Amino acid sequence: MESSTLAALIRRYINDELTETELSALLETLRTDEHREQWDTAMAALLQDTTAHGHTDPATLEKVWERLQPPPPAIHRPRSLHTIRKWVAAAALLAGVAAGTYYFTQQYTPPVKPASKPATSTSLAVKPGTNKAVLTLADGTQVPLDSTGSGALALQGNSRITQQRNGQLTYTANGNASTTLQYNNLHVPRGGQFRITLSDGTKVWLNAASDLHYPTSFGPGDRRVELSGEAYFEVAQQANHPFKVVVNSSEVQVLGTSFNVSAYGDEAFTRTTLLEGAVKVKSLQGEARLRPGQQAQIHTGGQITVKDDVDMDEVVAWKNGYFQFNHEKISGVMNQLSRWYDLDVTYQGTIPDREFGGHISRSSSIEDIIRILELSKIHVKVDNKKITVMP
Repeated sequence: MESSTLAALIRRYINDELTETELSALLETLRTDEHREQWDTAMAALLQDTTAHGHTDPATLEKVWERLQPPPPAIHRPRSLHTIRKWVAAAALLAGVAAGTYYFTQQYTPPVKPASKPATSTSLAVKPGTNKAVLTLADGTQVPLDSTGSGALALQGNSRITQQRNGQLTYTANGNASTTLQYNNLHVPRGGQFRITLSDGTKVWLNAASDLHYPTSFGPGDRRVELSGEAYFEVAQQANHPFKVVVNSSEVQVLGTSFNVSAYGDEAFTRTTLLEGAVKVKSLQGEARLRPGQQAQIHTGGQITVKDDVDMDEVVAWKNGYFQFNHEKISGVMNQLSRWYDLDVTYQGTIPDREFGGHISRSSSIEDIIRILELSKIHVKVDNKKITVMP
């Protein structure tokens, strides 16, 4: 295959324009040594074409080139079309690389040299999170939950609690609301996630390391729940009964809307992001009304700042099964990884001040995550449930 043809195939693959036949031809270029020179020539031509990426700085191009080198075929033979994304996705995101931002992609699996394999044998015991939680009933009884159980669990007040196999808990109101509220608590540990439908029909997705405290059925006044951690809400509309989420010393009040609240103790501030409808965020220092696409950030002293044009995909990526980052520092990346993979994170030395962007499936193995970090010159070591980040 001529290098010009190969370059054209790479370009068309980036734009998702390849036919099955062309895709097979492109895959074949990564299987044998005889095509390595053609691959190098094609990639060099692509890098030098400023219409593709807009950069001519030699130092930048050299760094990018180092990250685009295909692995030795004898060691890394591609098994599907997804494995070649580690090359073409990098070429498509050169602007981010040139700006110091390193990108994940959905099926991105960077090459690993046998002499410097980043993952230790103990990392094999680290698994992605699953649907799991612990339900604490009003009398203190604790019920472990996962993806396998199903059926009625208990009666609490005027609500029947049912677990479904897809990692979901449902409260169904039976008759009129009780004048005496009974409260349950749903705890999602690190390495877990869970869904719950409250008695009023409000749906809540809970992220790892989160707690939701709520009544088994709501009374005649405000519908009020308490949250720590992160949750996505789809609130059932009841105009005469406002829905309120209490987070630390702040409160989110809604009438009928979709929004995400992130309130982890190890984060700098609490974030409430509105997707649909309208919410009012209140703190000790004031309040702010949000419109869709805005995010209220409540800082330690209670000060509220409002951020416009928030990346909604990034905010709810966890709910949809992805990690998604947009100029995220390594500390932010590691916070999310520690919760989902149930890892304790420590840092050694001076960690490069780099940013990350893009997305990767939350079902990815910890080895895949480590390889991506290694490609960005972030070195990590996994030992049982501890991950150490090194320069």
